[in-house]
Amino acid sequence: MQPMAVHAHGADIPVLGLGTWPMKGATCVEAVSHALQVGYRHLDTAAMYGNEEEVGRGLRRSGLRRADVFLTTKVWWTDIGEGALQRSAEASLRRLSVSYADLILIHWPNKDIPLAESIRALCAVKKHGLARHIGVANFPADMLRQAVDLASEPLVANQCEYHPMLNQDAVLAAVRGFNSAFVSYSPLGRGGLMEDPVVTEIARRLQRTPAQIILRWHIQQPRVCAIPKSADPRRIEENFQVFDFALAEEDMAALSGLARPDGRIIDPDWAPAWDKAA
Repeated sequence: MQPMAVHAHGADIPVLGLGTWPMKGATCVEAVSHALQVGYRHLDTAAMYGNEEEVGRGLRRSGLRRADVFLTTKVWWTDIGEGALQRSAEASLRRLSVSYADLILIHWPNKDIPLAESIRALCAVKKHGLARHIGVANFPADMLRQAVDLASEPLVANQCEYHPMLNQDAVLAAVRGFNSAFVSYSPLGRGGLMEDPVVTEIARRLQRTPAQIILRWHIQQPRVCAIPKSADPRRIEENFQVFDFALAEEDMAALSGLARPDGRIIDPDWAPAWDKAA
């Protein structure tokens, strides 16, 4: 079965991609190349990851046409002012050795840089052909609404932490209201999620791995993509084998029921005020 995609304002974003943080060097090149050989067509990197050159090498090693791979990179939160954002995007393309990215995101908002300025610079990146599409990451629901109002170009995605232990209903509702995509990073969570009895029981019953169950939970939700990271060739292959089965509604609900107040993993000092769980 061919991988599905989320269609958002002209972007066709494959629902399963390869996350590349924090891979470096030959490990990153080999993981990217192998993932593309397996069937992945969505790669995610960022200026902050320090691996854009390796991601570009992996893409070229795969032998695939550039147009056949959806490539995302991100501008770090310190560089999202007018001028700085455009220069960061240009530098990312040089490191990747590509003429454009399919999607360029603001990696995190910055309270010291006016949102209107950042969004204006982001839109300029698309208008100048550096990106086919633009979006944001780590934007709570209200901030996303503000960004959409300010943008002269469609924001096709909001990339945020998401897994069964973290309720993201508010952001999901906002993203869906704009017909955009929600891209889940850290989709497999941490802290024993894959050993949770709810996950392992569903995996046992369906004869799947816990990771496959969680990734299926992501992509079975409307307008949700997931970008699991792995450098292990076997895991890369296993993670991609989620298109030939489906979870029952009660299994989806049971997994969603694992959300808890302390479920967030990524919460740096510069993070915005997060939405409260519904």
